Amino acid sequence: MNGLMWFRHDLRLSDNPAITALSRRCNKAIFLYVIDPNWFRPVRFQCSHMGKFRQEFLYQTLRELDTQLRINRQRLVVKVGNPLEIIPNLCKKHRIDLISMTSHPGVYERHQVANLQRQTDCEVQTAESFTMFLENQIPFQQDDFPATFTKFRKYIEKNHILPCFPICAPDDYPQRITESSDSFDDQEFIFDLRPYRGGEDSANFQLNQYFWKSHRVKNYKETRNGFDGWNFSSRLSAWLANGSISVRTVAAELENYEYRHGKDESTQALYFELLWREYFQWMMNIHGSKMFQFAGIKQKRPLTSFYSQQYKSWEEGTTDYPIVNACMRQLKHTGWLSNRGRQIAASCLVNELGVDWRFGAAYFEQQLIDFDVASNFGNWQYLAGVGADPRGQRHFNLEKQAAYYDPDGMFVKKWSAESSTIR
Repeated sequence: MNGLMWFRHDLRLSDNPAITALSRRCNKAIFLYVIDPNWFRPVRFQCSHMGKFRQEFLYQTLRELDTQLRINRQRLVVKVGNPLEIIPNLCKKHRIDLISMTSHPGVYERHQVANLQRQTDCEVQTAESFTMFLENQIPFQQDDFPATFTKFRKYIEKNHILPCFPICAPDDYPQRITESSDSFDDQEFIFDLRPYRGGEDSANFQLNQYFWKSHRVKNYKETRNGFDGWNFSSRLSAWLANGSISVRTVAAELENYEYRHGKDESTQALYFELLWREYFQWMMNIHGSKMFQFAGIKQKRPLTSFYSQQYKSWEEGTTDYPIVNACMRQLKHTGWLSNRGRQIAASCLVNELGVDWRFGAAYFEQQLIDFDVASNFGNWQYLAGVGADPRGQRHFNLEKQAAYYDPDGMFVKKWSAESSTIR
């Protein structure tokens, strides 16, 4: 049997059930990734789906994935174009019997699977590994999905629902089907993302550093609201977003750490963050396109609109709020922003500037190296009062936020306009 493994948000070999299933059933296979040029073109809300930082992080990840496949006498075939045109053509050319891929809660990703099933005679097989839990563990419909994170968490705890345990990479891979790749980058480095580096090896290195080398997970609760630096949080979100590491691997590592060193408030706080990610994934899976609508999952239209001058000042970091400006300049120059910084920036755009939250969500999608569709739009709806916030809306006091989380003003000073121009 000939197979095709279509990588999307699962750019790893370990804990990838889609690869395992393919390897068990197929004698020969193509391992494929498709880069859609539309990702890099401005679309709605004046932004592209992927900016320069995540693009380079993706390219680094693809290079490493190809290296790992070569060790197993395979190759990563990279094509540039529309996957719904490329994959059916490859299936005909190489007489593919089985297409294997990882399921994903995104609306776009689910439409891809449905359209592919209609456009090819191949068997299309999906496997679950983007979330901690399986779909049969989360038996909700739209009318009974927990309206708040707390209700979701309590349901998980009450029913003793545990994360799935990660699986190892296959010992044997199907024989390679020869197919050429398209050129997708012209140089080794487009941007210097350090200390970020794309790929499964880098993800596992960071996991090991955070848990076992530095033991910084023990201080997570005290440090998680930091603005700058590398060690105040796990920094695993970028690798989780493109699937260089699975959330199940992180959850298993956390459980192992607690077994060896004890459970405390910090390890529990980190698990709650994994649960927040999980909550938004299942929210996206249940509510679908409502996650992108102005009125959100609550179908409650906020009193905001689009004001070009206010939005531009927010995007460029030239508002009347120094802490917001520092956050936006950091995002512009690095592709990263702390969780606290994201909340502050979002609250400012919606509440102080009165701008439609979707413009902010789209800009974050473009800029963030760790963009995840469910987490991004779920959090923006939460801040805008159209999502899962039980209070109805989050309005941060920006002066108090700055005084509490940047008391010496070092973050604002570092990312002042004068400092940012030399970056």
